Amino acid sequence: MGRKFFVGGNWKCNGTAEEVKKIVSTLNAGEVPSEDVVEVVVSPPFVFLGLVKSSLRPDFRIAAQNCWVKKGGAFTGEVSAEMLINLGIPWVILGHSERRLILNESNDFTGDKVAYALSQGLKVIACVGETLEQRESGSTMDVVAAQTKAISERISNWENVVLAYEPVWAIGTGKVATPAQAQEVHFELRKWLQVNTSSEVAATTRIIYGGSVSGANCKELAGQPDVDGFLVGGASLKPEFIDIIKSSEVKKSM
Repeated sequence: MGRKFFVGGNWKCNGTAEEVKKIVSTLNAGEVPSEDVVEVVVSPPFVFLGLVKSSLRPDFRIAAQNCWVKKGGAFTGEVSAEMLINLGIPWVILGHSERRLILNESNDFTGDKVAYALSQGLKVIACVGETLEQRESGSTMDVVAAQTKAISERISNWENVVLAYEPVWAIGTGKVATPAQAQEVHFELRKWLQVNTSSEVAATTRIIYGGSVSGANCKELAGQPDVDGFLVGGASLKPEFIDIIKSSEVKKSM
């Protein structure tokens, strides 16, 4: 199949310098499958990017949790894609539901961010996902298709994009989409890519799952044919993140 398993760790707005050093120390000591089996990217808060970059093992990469929609300038509090490139940060997370819902970032704004970040040489973890209300009303695919469409309309090359499906009702709630629920949406997303971009994009783009992923549920989720990895929240701050990375072995043996 050829899609390398991908595990991202989104640390969100957590940590002190001392705590971050401990997390990095745990990651550096972890025994995980080789880079040809799994790609690992961790995403500390902006203020710790330099600290993590200087101390993290070289086979793990780093992502920022956001960046500005265009070139820098008079945008107080923002961080531009150019700054991240200058710091040697290769990845960025864009469109996370917390930014969509709490900060009212629209599909179009997110699409513009993804296009600009890619144009500056960043790789992007682009997040999509529905709320509980949207799922219960049966509009899951309409919602994630609209979110994906806003990205696909603005980019032509998907090579540096990982699509993260994160059902909002499962993020940090302890509720997890069942493996069948995750597979269903991932399958439909891949089908959407096939119809609206190309067969090649659909076959090669990694679609990862996020939403209360843990050491306990990761292997079963990893066994789904269209689940190409995870974007992990709370568990990425704990030693069980190593177990989640190891679940990539499930794909290798399939």
